[in-house]
Amino acid sequence: MTITLKVPSIACGACANTITKAIEGQKPEAKVSVDVDSKIVTVETDASTETIKEIISEAGHTVED
Repeated sequence: MTITLKVPSIACGACANTITKAIEGQKPEAKVSVDVDSKIVTVETDASTETIKEIISEAGHTVED
């Protein structure tokens, strides 16, 4: 399943790395792509959207609904 989320708190490549590492740390099978300019996180995973939102929030970022 592909999950696409708007994460307005992404400001730079370091933010993208933080989010990517957080998701891959809890869901190693996930394929994560972060577009810093459009502030979009795309995750290919079996995890639920809510789980991915929680991981991003725990990493210190906000997810738009």
